[in-house]
Amino acid sequence: MLKDFHLHIISFDIPWPANYGGVIDVFYKAKSLAEKGVKVHLHCFEYNRTPSKELEKIFHKVYYYKRDISKKHLFKSIPYIVSTRISEELTTNLLKDNYPILMEGIHTSGLLNEPRLEGRIMVVRTHNIEHDYYQNLGKAETDIFKKYYFYNEAVKLKKYENTLNKASYLVAISKNDHDYFSKKFENVEYIPAFHPHKEVKSKEGKGDYVLYHGNLSVSENYNAVRFLANKVFNDLDIPLKVAGLNPPKHLANLLKNYPNIELVENPGDEELFNLIQNAHINVAITAQATGLKLKLLNTIYNGRFCLVNDKMLSGSNLDKLTVVANDALSLKQTVTELFDKPFSKSDIEERKTLLSTIYNNGNNVDKLIRIFLKK
Repeated sequence: MLKDFHLHIISFDIPWPANYGGVIDVFYKAKSLAEKGVKVHLHCFEYNRTPSKELEKIFHKVYYYKRDISKKHLFKSIPYIVSTRISEELTTNLLKDNYPILMEGIHTSGLLNEPRLEGRIMVVRTHNIEHDYYQNLGKAETDIFKKYYFYNEAVKLKKYENTLNKASYLVAISKNDHDYFSKKFENVEYIPAFHPHKEVKSKEGKGDYVLYHGNLSVSENYNAVRFLANKVFNDLDIPLKVAGLNPPKHLANLLKNYPNIELVENPGDEELFNLIQNAHINVAITAQATGLKLKLLNTIYNGRFCLVNDKMLSGSNLDKLTVVANDALSLKQTVTELFDKPFSKSDIEERKTLLSTIYNNGNNVDKLIRIFLKK
């Protein structure tokens, strides 16, 4: 256990409940640090979520700052996701000591431009190549105003990225991101996503449906479902369940046209876990090769076969534990083949071996601590 090691963590959102990609990594990283004896000072930007007593039980100190989401930030030269998280109150709190600072995402990296913090150890955890991510959001968006915002933000993010030169270290979440940042910056480390899974809970044998799950209010996800419905399961005699948060009406209406597709709206945590565990195939496809999709880890720890496209893997080192298909025809063929094949004990053992090395929170938090201690 570490004695008297204090660390400031700046989170772009309140990381509890830890129920979507970015905050899952933030919460379980901070929790792993606290379990090692690090006194975590957690600073959270607040906009859609409420302060949490759960966080105060785990961390040394927890601070909240209102994120200023006013439209004036749209007209600034720095990206909106950064500008809306610059806080004088936060800077004042950080200046009370000389502890190192971990900034979660480029979102909170505005601190790198703060002259009063010069000389401090400041590490940025990159959750994505953000300008690529926003560019892809723009491509997928149909609303003209949102499309303009995403494209405009992508341009600003690409220009702003040079600010990361001022960080002591960058810690990338995927191998692809590590390769990208290493070409531009020094002191780049790769530490995979932190997550809640302690053991592989996949079942042997067969399930009787295929599952797709995700936040269905996000265009990337509902476009994936439209593709699966119209191009893959349109003439298959295999049941598909689509589960997720807040599906738009147009998606619900589309799925009604397919008798083999069932929509499960807003499942609770336990219901979603059971859906993942009992499915024969969990299908996870994306149009964006950015970051790491934490739902992919969820399905590999808890489900049987995991069918993905190349972009879903995105430098995750999970290739050996998935089956890859990249177009409608190969997805259709692979679903049909896998549906007749039992998931075996050796499949489960292979998962246990690989996941215990690459995605071990304990090992990965030790790597992170070493970064702060050597700087």
